[in-house]
Amino acid sequence: MSDIVRLLQVGAGSMGRAWLGAIRANPDVELAGLVDLDTGLAQTAAVEHGYPDVPVGADLTEIAAAARADAMINVTIPEAHRDTTLAALAAGLPVLCEKPLAPTVAEARSMVDAAERSGRLLMVSQSRRYSPQVAAFRRLIARIGPLGTLNCQFFKAPRFGGFRETMADPLLLDMAIHQFDLARLLTGADPLTVNCDAYNPAWSWFAGNAAAEATFVFADHTRFTFSGSWVAPGLETSWNGAWRVIGANGTATWDGDHPPVARLADGTTLTADLDDEPEGIAGSLAEFVRCLRTGARPDAAAARNIVSLAMVEAAVRSATDHRKVTIADILTTDRVQEPAADLASRRPAASP
Repeated sequence: MSDIVRLLQVGAGSMGRAWLGAIRANPDVELAGLVDLDTGLAQTAAVEHGYPDVPVGADLTEIAAAARADAMINVTIPEAHRDTTLAALAAGLPVLCEKPLAPTVAEARSMVDAAERSGRLLMVSQSRRYSPQVAAFRRLIARIGPLGTLNCQFFKAPRFGGFRETMADPLLLDMAIHQFDLARLLTGADPLTVNCDAYNPAWSWFAGNAAAEATFVFADHTRFTFSGSWVAPGLETSWNGAWRVIGANGTATWDGDHPPVARLADGTTLTADLDDEPEGIAGSLAEFVRCLRTGARPDAAAARNIVSLAMVEAAVRSATDHRKVTIADILTTDRVQEPAADLASRRPAASP
């Protein structure tokens, strides 16, 4: 791969513009082309971010050929992630895909299979993993002994408009994967079961369930409890959530916005040691580029990240069926079969 990684981006909506900013700020990459069904929107976004001359259009295959790209960033809506990713893999491009990998585990498994067949990297941008505060929190947690309890409270009141406000379970499907994925990162373990209750308060401006309570049991016997709402005005938490982790030797807390702290059973206070590292999608992009250059396998590779997606699907099923759900049952669900038509000829859906 060349010194500068040439990126084709699919999606030029609000999140797509954030990615264009991240690409512009990273000296190891450059934008090679931009795809969106709204070509006027894409052209405007390219110009605004300093790329007036890159190929822009609605056809992924056509723009990929013109762009001579090394890899693709997939910033389409979740329902379009699968087809867009499969088209890129068919064109020989590694893919960094916005979360969630797909709306369902069945679709995600077909994407993982396609990546393995192609020999190309498929990585998910779990952007909230990339934070000096998260890294410091993990180091503090390692010092409080074997874990027993993780608790995350997440309370916000966003008014997005658009597709999120029509989803059946917007909090679980679009947001909670961040906190569920962080729970896996913080424990270093994977979940076994979940009990979840999802609901929609009377004043909600979402059509589907905008609040949920979930309890996961992890393989190391740790309990992870999540309590969240997207219709919680006043005294809101961080977008990262507010965390408390209890171990045999002490407790660590993180409010999601400031350095974490911990206190041991003997009263000793532990303070955070923050590293200087890229955050958010900038961190995702930096790891993607590093893995492309070295051949290393990122922890957020799709084959691993699918467990975080399974946590979401299991929570939704638990809430719907009013029963405990086993994560392994979700992970062994049948794959979505690829259509006979050549997916490389498909046009991506509009971006969020």
